[in-house]
Amino acid sequence: MQTFKTSFSRALAVPFAAAIALLLPAAARADEARLVLPDLGSVEFLGMSGRSLLLLGLVVCALGGVFGSIVYRQLKSLQVHRSMLEVSELIYETCKTYLITQGKFILILEAFIGVIMVVYFGWLRHFDAAKVIAILIFSLLGIGGSYGVAWFGIRVNTFANSRTAFAALRGKPFPTYAIPLKAGMSIGTMLISTELVMMLCILLFVPRDYAGPCFIGFAIGESLGASALRIAGGIFTKIADIGSDLMKIVFNIKEDDARNPGVIADCTGDNAGDSVGPTADGFETYGVTGVALISFILLGVSDPTVQVQLLVWIFAMRILMIVTSVVSYLVNEAAARARYGAVDRMNFEAPLTSLVWLTSFVSIAVTFVASYVLIPNLGGDTTLWWKLSLIITCGTLAGAVIPELVKVFTSTESAHVREIVTASREGGASLNVLAGLTAGNFSAFWMGIAIATLMAIGYAVSLAGLSHLMLAPAVFAFGLVAFGFLGMGPVTIAVDSYGPVTDNAQSVFELSVIETQPGIKQELKKDFGFDVDFERAKHYLEENDGAGNTFKATAKPVLIGTAVVGATTMIFSIIMVLTDGLTANMQYLTILHAPFLLGLIVGGAVIYWFTGASTQAVSTGAYRAVEFIKANIKLESAEKASIADSKKVVEICTQYAQRGMWNIFLTVFFITLAFACLESYFFIGYLISIAIFGLYQAIFMADAGGAWDNAKKVVEVELKAKGTPLHAASVVGDTVGDPFKDTSSVAMNPIIKFTTLFGLLAVELATELQNSTRWALAAVFFAVALVFVWRSFYGMRIQVGVKEQRARQAQAA
Repeated sequence: MQTFKTSFSRALAVPFAAAIALLLPAAARADEARLVLPDLGSVEFLGMSGRSLLLLGLVVCALGGVFGSIVYRQLKSLQVHRSMLEVSELIYETCKTYLITQGKFILILEAFIGVIMVVYFGWLRHFDAAKVIAILIFSLLGIGGSYGVAWFGIRVNTFANSRTAFAALRGKPFPTYAIPLKAGMSIGTMLISTELVMMLCILLFVPRDYAGPCFIGFAIGESLGASALRIAGGIFTKIADIGSDLMKIVFNIKEDDARNPGVIADCTGDNAGDSVGPTADGFETYGVTGVALISFILLGVSDPTVQVQLLVWIFAMRILMIVTSVVSYLVNEAAARARYGAVDRMNFEAPLTSLVWLTSFVSIAVTFVASYVLIPNLGGDTTLWWKLSLIITCGTLAGAVIPELVKVFTSTESAHVREIVTASREGGASLNVLAGLTAGNFSAFWMGIAIATLMAIGYAVSLAGLSHLMLAPAVFAFGLVAFGFLGMGPVTIAVDSYGPVTDNAQSVFELSVIETQPGIKQELKKDFGFDVDFERAKHYLEENDGAGNTFKATAKPVLIGTAVVGATTMIFSIIMVLTDGLTANMQYLTILHAPFLLGLIVGGAVIYWFTGASTQAVSTGAYRAVEFIKANIKLESAEKASIADSKKVVEICTQYAQRGMWNIFLTVFFITLAFACLESYFFIGYLISIAIFGLYQAIFMADAGGAWDNAKKVVEVELKAKGTPLHAASVVGDTVGDPFKDTSSVAMNPIIKFTTLFGLLAVELATELQNSTRWALAAVFFAVALVFVWRSFYGMRIQVGVKEQRARQAQAA
């Protein structure tokens, strides 16, 4: 690892230093102030100033955080057997080690971004030192927010996994469902509350001329943290998952066999990839979407009064999402307890589905009521309150409709999933893979049609009266649709977080080897007062894991959809800068301008590179993990794998996750600088292209992977066919889908948003340069990017890993 760091530093230091040296002369003139917030106290709402209303909202957000903390303490106090608690604490300790390592890497990445922000705000914009320092501090707060909620998510989930496993022993399915959802609501409310508190503090307490740049710094920081944690977590979890799963075929052992050294790494990966990544991603998604809308309002709306009305209205909607989600959860939970509390069998997906739809309807109702109360007259128009509410409703409905479409392709009851199972009976792994690819392709078609339809409705409504208030009302409408996607914030995060808990719970049960402990049934009866049926408990956990797989899949298109729709709004901010408020250079925003068309083409190339690079990191790391596990697994002489062997697998996963993350992130970093310098409208085409290509590639990969995952679950739970050729075929399909659904697809969301946000700074820097200097810089940056493109494949090939391992073994010998 040290050799890798040294070679990386040498490859990067000289061209990076030279490029920055060339950038400094660009600060030749002062720039006019942009993104200055209006006076929030200048407009009244409900008899109080906008500032007072948002201060009240700050209190509501704090109460949301208190709710999340109370739920967390309730989880911690639930009963659990010591054998299961020991396993979950071991998982948490490995997760801590992983997070600490990633935190150090993120701070190094922040150093690179910090240099660009200092150059942009300090030299180009001529901000004083205090202002630049404030922006850097808020970028660090953005990183800290993403990192902090990710840590909180891991702690909550590792409490919940052992409690869920233990609850299954009681012989009723309801607690097995209720505990993971409770954990998800704790994470969801804490995440949204924290993000809103931080953004409200910028809005309310940072000087108005500082606030706009501080929002940008905050958004870049949280996007950086989320990108790194998503990429590295996705690589880590799938290395471990593939390494663990393939042992089921090689040695014909059961799921999560305690003798398999890869299982602990798999459990750590469930949190690193399916908890850390989504939690940081969710935090960043809500923040960046908000910043995009704030930027649009300040750049596209000229009337300060309307600016204040829209800003206060948007933040009020975001604050109310906490209230609507918590109320909907409590109501739905009471109904689910009444219906399923005493039954012996339940459909685990049913109460989760009802929660999503209930929250959607409540959110829509609250949106219309709050809009009528807060903005009954907007710019002299008394009809815009319901028109804007209708646009947001398109997004809120998307948050409920998209999960239903995803379930059509990924649920254990899905015809597509059943076809994968059927195809595998006679066609083995080959037809299993083809059927999964088919499901992914069809899902991308229907999802694209659904998103486009809802955006088209928002566009149609924007034509009815918004044009006299702002420039490009259609872009604002698209931003509001993205905002509506997130209208059920805590619930969206909760159902996404449900999956890693159910997955871990099944593993904790097996790793605890509780069934084999002498006198365990008598002990449970004496200490906890119930008779245990281990087979029934295992069935509940496996079946619930299928529901978790489905709802993990449903959240992914929602997040990628917000990335694309929200990026549209942020791209508009860049266009506003390049065209002086849509008054000049508009002839370049067309495919008749060759650089714009070339940018559209290159964006697709970068998306496919990213897909390949992230999959390559998983493949090479999984090869090394499988190699180690096969050499060290002890099936005859041990009841459990040794802690040392388990930690070694975790070390392998961490090593390749870091290497993959470095190569990918630094390619994105330098290629963004290169294309921003090359030609501004080429860069606009590039941003549009990565958003569109990324949307369809992400949906295709996520849903194909989800279909393969649940096809395996049908074989294992419903057909009881473990150890058969059918099972082997389904495992192969699942391992193909692993990097599809949990590495490449999910990381496109933060990558798109980071590129767009960072591009906002990069393209403004570039416009201050002479063409010859821009092209020279573009060549330097692109050359550096190609170094990391080369490293992402040729430096990460399986054969390279094999040679390195043999060289280390020879040296040790």
